[in-house]
Amino acid sequence: MNSEMQQYIQPSPTIDFDNITIMKFARENSGVSTDHREQAISLYYAVRDTIRYDPYSMNLSIEGLRASTTLSIGRGWCVAKAILLAGCCRALGIPARLGFADVRNHLTTARLRQIMKTDVFFWHGYTSIYLSGLWVKATPAFNIELCERFRLKPIDFDGLKDSLYHPFDLEGKKHMEYLRHRGEFADIPIDQIIDTFRLEYTTDDSFLKEGDFDREVDIETRNH
Repeated sequence: MNSEMQQYIQPSPTIDFDNITIMKFARENSGVSTDHREQAISLYYAVRDTIRYDPYSMNLSIEGLRASTTLSIGRGWCVAKAILLAGCCRALGIPARLGFADVRNHLTTARLRQIMKTDVFFWHGYTSIYLSGLWVKATPAFNIELCERFRLKPIDFDGLKDSLYHPFDLEGKKHMEYLRHRGEFADIPIDQIIDTFRLEYTTDDSFLKEGDFDREVDIETRNH
């Protein structure tokens, strides 16, 4: 493996796969195969479905973004879950990095729409995994229960083609639209993300502490 690729199998401030809990989770959820693609698929579904998606768990600090933190609390927003999946892959020697894009989310909760004053989610995070000589995008954000409740088509991953948000939900309504790709990184460009969030979103983060995303989804789905 060349020197450029080495950075994608090393621990980093947030991708702390040298933490014993990440190593254990990766080993226990990588399946029985020694093939990297099969292992990555198994890890993808483990992170997607055992860690609940929760935008109110956002914490833009190194400690808050660490893979081990997300694993310990059992929930995370898209960036945190992407970091955890990258850590699990690296723990098994599979090169992985973090990718980011701005997306327009047509299906979110009323409270989030009111707070954000926009339907654009800046710096949405996904994991880019190096398999069979290619970088493949994997998006482990929405757990299967959330997809079922929100009538979303689950995002599957086969290790061969990019796993991205679907443009429409199961009822044909607009769901997710990719607006801008921001690149892929060995670790999270936290300062760039903070600068964008300060510019585009409220500077008051108290709404994060008061939010109950599961309850909001229940209300939203009952109203539709």
